[in-house]
Amino acid sequence: MYKQLSSGVKISITRSISTSFEAYLASIGWDEEKFSMEDYMASWQTYFKENAAWIDKIPADILLSPEFHEEIAKKMDEVIAKILSEEPTEKQKQEIAELQKQLGTNYKFDCKAEAAYVEQLLKDKLK
Repeated sequence: MYKQLSSGVKISITRSISTSFEAYLASIGWDEEKFSMEDYMASWQTYFKENAAWIDKIPADILLSPEFHEEIAKKMDEVIAKILSEEPTEKQKQEIAELQKQLGTNYKFDCKAEAAYVEQLLKDKLK
């Protein structure tokens, strides 16, 4: 069912998953101890209901289908795995190192998205 959707709708779904996942992680400070899949799912549902135009482009029979929900769950797993495995860029590493030197902090980060969060956090502390 997911494969039958237009490429634009599939891209929008992927974007909503990644945007909401990164926003959820930022809301918990990227703290693994605070992570809850149930909380993330609630966050994602709120996000797509309030922000995603794709929901209106999918017929109700597909939206209500258990098969569609299974396919979306698989897509979520893929998107989340990609986010968590993408290495920080050298530019991010250098910028964060410089900011941490200025601020005397030692934040750790494991992926590009977390590095973006840490970099913004440090820039905000400098203000």
